Amino acid sequence: MANPGDFAYTVKQQADIVRIVGEYVKLKKSGAQNFTGLCPFHNEKTGSFSVHATRQFYHCFGCGASGDVFSFVQKIENITFPEAVRAVAQKVGIPPPKVTFSSPEEAREAHQRGALLDIHERACEFFQEQLRKPEGAHAHEYLTGRGLAAETISRFRIGYAPDSGFLLRDLLKRDFEEDILKASGLFSWKEVDGRWSMADGKTDSDRPSTIDQRPSTLPEPPSTVDRRPSTIYSKFRNRVLFPICNEGGRVIAFTGRTLSTDEKAGPKYLNSPETPIYSKSHVLFNLDKAKQWIRQFDYAILVEGQMDCISLFAAGIQNVIASSGTAFTEFQARLLARFSRRIFVNFDPDTAGAAAAERSLALLVQEDFQIKVVTLEPGFDPDLFIRRKGNAAYEDVLRHAPRYFDYLIDRARTQFPVRTPEGKVKAVNYLLPHLQRLPSRIVRDELANEMAQKLGIDSAVLRQELKHAAANRGVRQVTASPQAHVTQAERILIRALASAANIAPGEDYTSSRDGADDEFDPARQARFALHHEPLHEGLATESLLDQLLANESTDAISLPLSDSHRRLVAEVLLNDQEQLTPELVDGAINALRRRLLERRQREVRTQIAEAERRQDVSELGRLLRQKVEIDRALGSAAAPDSATVSP
Repeated sequence: MANPGDFAYTVKQQADIVRIVGEYVKLKKSGAQNFTGLCPFHNEKTGSFSVHATRQFYHCFGCGASGDVFSFVQKIENITFPEAVRAVAQKVGIPPPKVTFSSPEEAREAHQRGALLDIHERACEFFQEQLRKPEGAHAHEYLTGRGLAAETISRFRIGYAPDSGFLLRDLLKRDFEEDILKASGLFSWKEVDGRWSMADGKTDSDRPSTIDQRPSTLPEPPSTVDRRPSTIYSKFRNRVLFPICNEGGRVIAFTGRTLSTDEKAGPKYLNSPETPIYSKSHVLFNLDKAKQWIRQFDYAILVEGQMDCISLFAAGIQNVIASSGTAFTEFQARLLARFSRRIFVNFDPDTAGAAAAERSLALLVQEDFQIKVVTLEPGFDPDLFIRRKGNAAYEDVLRHAPRYFDYLIDRARTQFPVRTPEGKVKAVNYLLPHLQRLPSRIVRDELANEMAQKLGIDSAVLRQELKHAAANRGVRQVTASPQAHVTQAERILIRALASAANIAPGEDYTSSRDGADDEFDPARQARFALHHEPLHEGLATESLLDQLLANESTDAISLPLSDSHRRLVAEVLLNDQEQLTPELVDGAINALRRRLLERRQREVRTQIAEAERRQDVSELGRLLRQKVEIDRALGSAAAPDSATVSP
């Protein structure tokens, strides 16, 4: 938590939450101080994520996530609070002090992530240097043969992993422990299990000798033998290395393309494994460079391979990202949706590429993307097409790209002979799952008619199947907002009390008068009234107002509130269109006072009826006098200077 006087507080005062959140989420202005967008923390199609520019907080009305600029960066980057403070400080240009952590575990995790990022940066520099050496000539020749200029190679930090398994290890082990090197995903290792690991990197079991049949008790090894628990060596050898960066541009993994034709060389493409800083399902290749262009053009181009992506980017088509040959994931779709929901999918036209395109389409459809499918002529992938025909030809293909459902209908007609009833049934069964994934029933119904027409379906039965699929996707229940019963007076007092964080610690919060101080303070006026009269007693917001009354200097949105109360506070603060004036706050106080008197009036009337039934003259007289007092108080409750009346 940021407290006055500490470094986090200083950073928070200078940080613009709209600008920082806007680096991760596409925000649109929706009021004088409000900005909205799609929540990055859960899957949604209609934006329920709001940021308040003046109060410097965010809240999602869909999943309930809320907080300040630090909690946002902490959650979206999956880092600790001290790391988030440093990250925000870096964004606003404030030199950070030495980091402190709340627990040893938090410190350990932060140290590990920092070390892994440092290792990957050092490794990337090492691979780049190796590419420039004579030993990397064949790698450089491969890259230039693929049409990459020196500027592009440098911009994407492409490098070369030498054939030796120990050069990178020996470079890094000077500064990093073996456990950290193993956790990086850059190395493989052989556990020795009590055997001696020789200085040349081979264990006893690696040597073709009868010594392998030695007894379990080993003799003392010679002095030239290095005693180690394991031998680690580079995972990437004799490969061109493509760095994979996170959204902030930090290197977190690599893809290595082999340059060897040897059968023992391993797969053509070798990727880093999952590590504490890298999860392939959470990363889109080139998003760090492409995101500003995706925002600017309001669409992205999704390709399969990294070379496809690099070639398009180098040709001036810079809003391009790659799935790196893996199936597109829901997290990646949500990540991309923060920048645009318009996308061109351009996978290879072969069978595997078409299948990958359909899998990606299925997921993107559910995420409510506007999709077009780019199909290049046979024999061309995006990399080859852009090198042979240029970006003008590629842009022309983009302009003529069909909508995703037109593409799927053409695929169905190609795969199944729709001239026969059996073929039509197969085509319909192929398209039905895609149709049912569409979020909008209206769109599903229109496409069902279009499908029937293009497939030449006249059968009433098949048309009914399409209609049934269009209609039965699941019905969303509409429920009333839990805040619907909260009165305007309560909302005004919540706003007033939420401003208490602006008062310096140690100041008098209740005022010595009726709240109408020389310099109007809405929190002080509201506190005075609620401390002296139980005006909020019995309200649904009673516990929330009590928490706000007890708060001294914490932002209201950062208090330990229940989900429903945090949602209400966020809703109230994000819709504070009307200025808090003495008259507005006093009017809210009087409204609650009147409500309290009306409740007491109903209770007295019930008691009067009961006293009349019992013929209790003494009790009846007392109640009638009390009723007159309440009636008189109700008559004056609307006046600005109304007296306080106890029920």
